[in-house]
Amino acid sequence: MDDILPIFPDAETCDRARIARDKSFDGLFFSGVRSTKIYCRPVCPVRPAKSVNVRFYPTAAAAERAGFRPCLRCRPETAPGSPAWLGTATTVGRALRMIEDGFLDANNVNDLADKLGIGSRH
Repeated sequence: MDDILPIFPDAETCDRARIARDKSFDGLFFSGVRSTKIYCRPVCPVRPAKSVNVRFYPTAAAAERAGFRPCLRCRPETAPGSPAWLGTATTVGRALRMIEDGFLDANNVNDLADKLGIGSRH
């Protein structure tokens, strides 16, 4: 049985998808920005870099091997749907559940922050 592998799009297609933040390309390629040495997913919410500074990679691992580090906004090194990939939304959701369950009835905001692994100013 043949394995079906996604086809890595050409650079022009990748660049158009990156600029448009086309969700249908998420996971098909990663873009590394030479000027910042950061790589992103095609749907990253940051302002798109100049095309001349961008290189495309089929995997996050390939971008890292090329010397790029992961973006802190789109979390390209994590699996889609994981807590790290969802970022702060996961922490906020957990905090809301703890508050709804009465955590702050017996504890203070500093205790909540410690439990969540964040600073109390968050």
